[in-house]
Amino acid sequence: MKYLKLKYILILLAFFISNLSYSSDQLDIKNLVINDSPIKYTDVTFKNIQNKQVIVENLKGQLVILNFWAIWCKPCREEMKSLDLLQSNKELKNIKIFPINVGNDNVKKSKDFFKELDIKFLDIYFDEKLSLTKKFSLRGIPTTIILNKKGEEFARIIGAIDFNDQVFIDWIKKYD
Repeated sequence: MKYLKLKYILILLAFFISNLSYSSDQLDIKNLVINDSPIKYTDVTFKNIQNKQVIVENLKGQLVILNFWAIWCKPCREEMKSLDLLQSNKELKNIKIFPINVGNDNVKKSKDFFKELDIKFLDIYFDEKLSLTKKFSLRGIPTTIILNKKGEEFARIIGAIDFNDQVFIDWIKKYD
């Protein structure tokens, strides 16, 4: 009986310790979903504020962040400044962030929105026909798609986060 109790306690202790080591490997980044294997998309294009087409295929070799937002989206508003600061971060050399408006907002409203939030390092992009919204199966905004240097989606963030949080910066630096 004594040995049975000791064996039971040792098993519980081993289980507890293994859970501690497992949880320490997990990232503490809210709303981050990391894909088991990268997802390849074709024909990922959108337009900038001058109506020039951006082709993601041409951005291979860079870490690409596609952030889908709209003016009326309060969480989008809350995270936009931190996204701007992330783009200006000198520690990240091969990162390109594209905030893509999916709210059918016109150019003037989008410019006013960026001006109001004092966005300095990001440009405005549009998914006018919502083709990317469909392609990436977005269920809401803000949603951020993170593409590796091969142009494959390896992670996404569903909802708003603080992109200037050091835990996120340290994590994203591993892929830069």
